[in-house]
Amino acid sequence: MPLSNAAVKAARPRSRAYKMFDERGLFLFVTPGGLRSWRLKYRIDGREKLLCLGQWPDVQLIDARDRAEEARGLIGQGVDPSGTNRAARQIRTFESVAREWHALQLERWTDRHAADVLDSLARDVFSEIGTLPIGAIGAPAVLQVLRDVERRGSIETARRIRQRISAVFSFAIAEGLVENDPAAIVGKALRAPAPTRRQPALLSIEDARGLLDAAERAGGPPIVRLASLFLALTAVRMGALLGATWDEFEGLDGDTPLWRVPAARMKLARAKKGDRANDHLVPLSAAAVAVLKAVKENGYDTHSSLVFPIRPAAIGALYARAGYAGRHVPHGWRATFSTILNELFRSDRAAIDMALAHTPKGESESEGAYNRAQLLDRRRELFQRWGELLIT
Repeated sequence: MPLSNAAVKAARPRSRAYKMFDERGLFLFVTPGGLRSWRLKYRIDGREKLLCLGQWPDVQLIDARDRAEEARGLIGQGVDPSGTNRAARQIRTFESVAREWHALQLERWTDRHAADVLDSLARDVFSEIGTLPIGAIGAPAVLQVLRDVERRGSIETARRIRQRISAVFSFAIAEGLVENDPAAIVGKALRAPAPTRRQPALLSIEDARGLLDAAERAGGPPIVRLASLFLALTAVRMGALLGATWDEFEGLDGDTPLWRVPAARMKLARAKKGDRANDHLVPLSAAAVAVLKAVKENGYDTHSSLVFPIRPAAIGALYARAGYAGRHVPHGWRATFSTILNELFRSDRAAIDMALAHTPKGESESEGAYNRAQLLDRRRELFQRWGELLIT
């Protein structure tokens, strides 16, 4: 019967060393002094040999099984995993090293990005080179993986996967598993990326007003039109709008109304999402406050804790009905806001950037923390002026 984690943990030293067998030659060796190490018994060239796979608890049962399987793969290729330093380095497969690298990034990545990285490797890389010893993988093998991705038209995806493969090899170099990164040299052999396409956005205040007027006449649920107007007035990302709850809004009846978008919902590195100092502060114009009061007075949030309980595509569909398909998308309000205000207030570039949750060029993190408070009043003035420009 294979070992269990509980059995391994419960193993106690005896007067003489003993073995606890798992399967296919893998066993836990327990010494009288209490040292527990994983070993693999195998045969190669007609000789029986032992391979040490590491000590428990540094190497858990699942890890020992993975290492044993990697060693069996080498043995099947006629390579003795304990024979030379080079062979020992080759024991680790690309997939096992990639998963170890990925696990180390989880603290600083968002869950969504971490899932995207692992899914891309599992879909396009592990099936091709995942079972190969990492030290046996060369540039041609990496290039073949990437060209398979390119053939289905995913040019940018291929470039991102190359970066991720390269990061795995960089990690392996640091761990002493390999000596070079074959992914580093294949970038120039890939197809050129397509020109970056900007999301369509209206860039004059007259056109922006025209869209809002047309949207108001386009019909559909009133809550969608209010969400569209609030998005235009605050220039936030769609994710911030769709996730907004009433407890994020402060002082709606006072002189300094504010929307505090939690850092956890912002486009930030995972390490920054738990710090309230990274909340995005959106000073609310009189027009924006009026939208929120209209939502509350009409009871549009009755069946949801969200302020704007709408489908993610609802605002885009509204603009299409209004005749603006291909001319403006919901995310385009950020470009509209930035373009028009930068033309009107050329000396306020930093405040405008911060209003969009961007870090002004050339600014350090400490300066950013200081300026969050320093520029809040100016940002309030800019949002008020923006609301006046849009709502005439």
